[in-house]
Amino acid sequence: MIIVMKDKADESAVKKIVSQIEKNGLKTHLSQGEEVFIIGVVGDKSKLDANAISNHPMVEKIVPITESYKLSNRKFHPEPMSFSVSNTEIGPKNMTIISGPCAVETEEQLLTIARSVKKSGATILRGGAYKPRTSPYSFQGLEVEGLKYMQTAAKETGLATICEVTSAHAVESAEHYVSMLQIGARNMQNFELLKEAGRTGMPVLLKRGLAATIDEWLNAAEYIMAAGNPNVALCERGIRTFETTTRNTLDLSAVCVLKEKTHLPVIVDPSHATGVRKYVEPLAKAAIACGADGLMIEVHNDPEHALSDGPQSLGFEQFDSVMKRLLPYIKLSGRSI
Repeated sequence: MIIVMKDKADESAVKKIVSQIEKNGLKTHLSQGEEVFIIGVVGDKSKLDANAISNHPMVEKIVPITESYKLSNRKFHPEPMSFSVSNTEIGPKNMTIISGPCAVETEEQLLTIARSVKKSGATILRGGAYKPRTSPYSFQGLEVEGLKYMQTAAKETGLATICEVTSAHAVESAEHYVSMLQIGARNMQNFELLKEAGRTGMPVLLKRGLAATIDEWLNAAEYIMAAGNPNVALCERGIRTFETTTRNTLDLSAVCVLKEKTHLPVIVDPSHATGVRKYVEPLAKAAIACGADGLMIEVHNDPEHALSDGPQSLGFEQFDSVMKRLLPYIKLSGRSI
């Protein structure tokens, strides 16, 4: 539930309510909006004397939260969230551009891509060091060696970096080398991995599962947040439907729904959603129009010979052209890169 304080409630009144709640073994989460102060309560509500709290002169009302997700619920945090990732920020004022190769192949390859995508407007470099592939015989990633290349690229270009993690061991390694962790679609409900990512306190990008509902997705985010990490962004990357023309079906309606249900930033990945590079630009434009906070676009120096997901990757010139054509849409949305 959430406790909405009256406009004239001061900090001492809020502290008294929080103290009363926590004495009963429940946890509190504070959110201060432009007009009201909200206290979110998580735990066994039967231990709490709700009547005593609702009768407090500084309490406006108590609102029950019926959804199973609490911390990721917009009722807990009415204002849209922003958070820092190294020297950039993800949130409502920016259009965050995350780009780079699906898989890190060599140090030279990654540095070449990093320099190019930064020049075109990207602020976060993506690169896969751990690759969960459908076939066990496909390229699985360079692991720690790839992470070291990511760190080198960050130092040279100043870009923030993000890498997918697939296990607790990968999390332990990645937190020493990159700015942000990514939980991939196949691991969206790997609850132990979600908890591990939450314990690091690092920003986390949580991709939607192949056939996950929005509520399941938000509950997955809840695992990360319940571990003490509020800095979570959600990534819509297409869901599996009966359609086979594209790799997945990009659910842009999810962006609109999420903006109503949660305060967490929403990133859209048109590359993985379609699997076809020529569809990336129109869907990126549509994502911006729907209110996305950022885009994840795969870029490769030689897409035809990429070790992973070449058909959806843009070349340098194509990415630069796409970015230039996206700028009017970004400006119209009231954001900047």
